[in-house]
Amino acid sequence: MRLTTKFNLVLLVVFATGLGVAGYISYSVLQKHAREEVLNHAGMMMEAALAIRGYTVKEIKPLLTAQMEHDFLPQSVPSYAATQNFSTVREKYPEYTYKEAALNPTNPRDNATDWETDIIVSFRNNPDSQELTGLRDTPVGKSLYYARPIRITQKDCLTCHSTVEAAPETMIRLYGTSGGFGWELDEVVGSQIVSVPLSLPLEKAREEFTIFMVSLVAIFGVIFVVINVMISMLVVKRVRYMAHISDEISTGSMDIPDFDVRGKDEISDLSRSFNRMKRSLEKAMKMLGE
Repeated sequence: MRLTTKFNLVLLVVFATGLGVAGYISYSVLQKHAREEVLNHAGMMMEAALAIRGYTVKEIKPLLTAQMEHDFLPQSVPSYAATQNFSTVREKYPEYTYKEAALNPTNPRDNATDWETDIIVSFRNNPDSQELTGLRDTPVGKSLYYARPIRITQKDCLTCHSTVEAAPETMIRLYGTSGGFGWELDEVVGSQIVSVPLSLPLEKAREEFTIFMVSLVAIFGVIFVVINVMISMLVVKRVRYMAHISDEISTGSMDIPDFDVRGKDEISDLSRSFNRMKRSLEKAMKMLGE
């Protein structure tokens, strides 16, 4: 096996190992960044929902107090306001969802599904837990959910949700008596849940990974060619010429010119040594001829 073949095999093994390590690390980092990006979007949606709820309580609800004596206006309910706002957002981004899911809601549309029920139960079983995140499969692909518990922390909330008798008559007329009652102070009754699609960031991460790996392979390929050219020009070609000259001298051809020695590298040192050996051999042959 020639020296260049051995060198290329070692170089290929090194490059392949480097590509594998770089690919694994870069893919892991890009996947992590994609998930963090989605989680940031979910957090922003959650904060927007909280802002809408706060605005409704502070500025909208007081304006509707007088009308509430005659008709129950769901627009005064913070959860309704937040849900309605995000319903408008979903008209343009249907894969993004926000829901205030409850096990026993007043509005039937807030009924928790199976996976939402699991989240609420988890918050109930872990009172110190303030948020949950996870992945779930949807018709449009993987989706990341971000959830926070809905806990009854103010007695004012129990005015409408403690018993049917204590609830406003206007609310009973609108929603009936089938749900939304029996809530207790400090009880987790539901969860705010934001769902953000993960497919687009993951696809973007895969594209970036592909570009990175193709670029890395191209760079390695150029390095491989350059190194082979350098080895061929600076080492292999000169060593082959020295081998040819050695063969000529071994057959008695002493009129071979000296090597053209340039530079101070190891091959140049070898060429100088070979020239000295050639001259010494010529002198020895002349002495024997005499």
